[in-house]
Amino acid sequence: MFYLIIVLFVAGLAAISLSHRLPVDKASIALVTGSLIWLCIAICGETIYAASPSFYKYLQIRPDASVLEFVALHELSGHLSRIGELLFFLLGAMAIVEIIKSHGGFSLLLKFIKSKKKIRLLWIFSFITFFMSAVLDNLTIAIVMITLIWQLVSSKKTRIYFAGMIVIATSAGGTWSPIGSVTTLMLWIGGQVSASSIILQLFVPCLIFMLVPLVFLSLNMKGVVVPPYRIERSKSFVQATDCERWIILLSGMGGLILVPVFHSLTHLPPFLGILLVLGIMWIFLEIMHHKKQRDFRTRLTLSEILKKLDITTVFFLLGIFLAVAGLESAGHLHQFGFFLSEKVHNIFAINILIGTLSSVVGSVPLVAGMMGTYEVISPESMNFISDPAKMAYLRHFVTDGAFWELLAYCAGTGKSLLITGSAAGIVAMGLDKINFLWYLKKMSLLALAGYLSGITAYFLIVV
Repeated sequence: MFYLIIVLFVAGLAAISLSHRLPVDKASIALVTGSLIWLCIAICGETIYAASPSFYKYLQIRPDASVLEFVALHELSGHLSRIGELLFFLLGAMAIVEIIKSHGGFSLLLKFIKSKKKIRLLWIFSFITFFMSAVLDNLTIAIVMITLIWQLVSSKKTRIYFAGMIVIATSAGGTWSPIGSVTTLMLWIGGQVSASSIILQLFVPCLIFMLVPLVFLSLNMKGVVVPPYRIERSKSFVQATDCERWIILLSGMGGLILVPVFHSLTHLPPFLGILLVLGIMWIFLEIMHHKKQRDFRTRLTLSEILKKLDITTVFFLLGIFLAVAGLESAGHLHQFGFFLSEKVHNIFAINILIGTLSSVVGSVPLVAGMMGTYEVISPESMNFISDPAKMAYLRHFVTDGAFWELLAYCAGTGKSLLITGSAAGIVAMGLDKINFLWYLKKMSLLALAGYLSGITAYFLIVV
């Protein structure tokens, strides 16, 4: 049964990687994979936990407890509390972004883009994406930016280069912020990194990761763009005035930026901060639209906006987190970490490998696996270590240690080496019909050059 769990996990990841070619959603595959792994743990719990120290500690508290009770009330419940924090945060952030999008807040950016030169527009869109991805989820930013490009560029040949750069910029921008990507958020909530350190240490490497492919693309991009003959505006945008759109945009983005500050000052879970921001914006919406006509008011209420949320992404993450939690509880992650340490030896080479693999199987399960494999070392425990070599090694695993920071960078940026490795890439494939092989030929090598350049910059700055 121990090996059956591995087979289920690998088969699930393979099916998820090929889900764009299968007639099923990847969320369903993730849920089935996570549930089956825990079913296997429950059936063979006596074998798995026969020599588990945590089970014997639990028996000291509840001598009459069974293995099934230990699995359900201790192992699974413990994991669900951590998973719940992350999913509530993502739901709140997704709702805030959808409020801004539904009111046409992002379209205000077009008023500040006057240039028609391809190179200048490419740099403008890349930097806007880079900074907005730091506070808003990558999936939404990719959709918004590609949609804005449609309103300025009529040539598909030019647009797909813009879209390819958007994919890279979303990965770069989301990585240096604690709330910019799921993997960095996981490490922040898990205590592996702090908000201030991740920003200070990864901003320059992530910027270099974006600049390298951006500079190479600029060398071959000349001329001016030709806008489409007709620009269509969404009906929902007409329902909100410019003043209302500015209020929604500034309050939403400002609230998201202040969430790390809320966590630092109160030490409460970040999801409470995001729910506070969502609640305040909900009140804004009710006051703002209560005097409007009923059909307009109904379309812009939060209950209507919530229907547009991509709930399948939440279920996908739930399934992945359950599957990885099962591997951690059953001891697979511990053995995987031991295998990497024995075969790869260098912990930084492990991070680089994880980043490369994230473009194939996704960054979330790999980062979750590393979090379950290696523990965060407390500074107090370092005082009892006399061996200088061991102390130097373990220093990389304290909060804000080099291992965790480089893991955040590699997993966050490495997923864009292939277009299918990130949500932004999948969006680009769907909206602009970008071919997998086109991205592989035109963008993957540029992304790899930026990826390695960013790693080099990190070592020069930090290590």
